[in-house]
This record gives sequence, structure tokens and C-alpha cells, in this order.
Amino acid sequence: MTDKRYGGETDRMRAPQRVALMEMDRVLGLALEGVTLNSVLDVGTGTGLWAEAFAKRGLAVTGLDVREDMLAVARTYVPGAELRLGEMEALPFADDSFDLVFLGHVLHEATGLATALRELHRVANLRVAALEWPYEMGEGGPPQDHRLRAEDVLHEARAAGYAQAEYIQLTHMALYRLDKRNLQPWCL
Repeated sequence: MTDKRYGGETDRMRAPQRVALMEMDRVLGLALEGVTLNSVLDVGTGTGLWAEAFAKRGLAVTGLDVREDMLAVARTYVPGAELRLGEMEALPFADDSFDLVFLGHVLHEATGLATALRELHRVANLRVAALEWPYEMGEGGPPQDHRLRAEDVLHEARAAGYAQAEYIQLTHMALYRLDKRNLQPWCL
């Protein structure tokens, strides 16, 4: 299998066409809905697009990425955020460190889905939200064999100890909302 990690250019991360597909306001609303949050960890922060959006909503933001060149760009957009080098499968943070852990097009890059979901669960205090490409071929995004099946993510989330796991189909993307506490009935 080929490397699933994004190896492209940093300027592509903020391309207007790509940003439009992500429905940022809707995703932010869904990620923040029903919980009171103060802090967010943006895993795979890239150029800091999501970190910047959360900071504008008044949240304390920490960003993590495997690429130093991405973090250098993110520092220009989110100068007040703590930005660190690291991987989602071994997060360098204490248990329950962040109210929300967010991943924007990153979960499919995990070397092990189950390991990543357990590690995200460990550092999240309330919720994990992951924006992903749906498991169907369309314009842009990773090859289909790198994409995640909703049933696999929800199954592994339950096995990792999340109290609730929800799949939300957006216009072009999919959002997984994984809560550590019961807030509403289980959804598919």
C-alpha cells in the first residue's frame, strides 16, 4: 500500500475550491453543538485552517502535525496557538487534555484506525470530531482505498470506548462526531 499521508504543497490546503467543499461554518457548528468547549486540539493541523477557525470562535487552540513545513505556515495564520510536531497514534498530551479533538481530512491517514481512535479518545475530554471524504469516488481527495467506511469508523469508535458515535453526511464530505459521554441516542 502507498503512503496515505498528504505529501502535497502547503498552498493547496487553503485553495478556495477546497475550502468551499468543506462547509467550514456548518462543520464548526456541528463540532461545537451541544457541548461547552474551551480548548481544542487540531490533529493534522496542516496550514492551520481549522485551528484559525476555532481560535476565531474564542477557543484555546493547539495544533499538531507530522510536517514542520506545514506548522511553519500555520504559525503565520494562528500565531497565538501552540503548534507541535507529532503523530495521532502517539499524542504527546496527558489524558483528557482538550475538550474537543478535531481532525480535518486526517483520520484516513492513520496507520491504524483503532489505535488512532483510542489515542484521540484518551486526550479528548468531551468530543472528537473528524471531517472526512466519504467512501465514494468523487472529485478531489484521496484514492478510494485510502478512504474510510462509515461502518468501520463507528465500529472502531465503540470499541475504543466512545459513548456515542455519529456519522453526519454533508454535501461533499462526512463528519464523524464521537462523544465520550451520552448526549443523544446512537446514530448511524
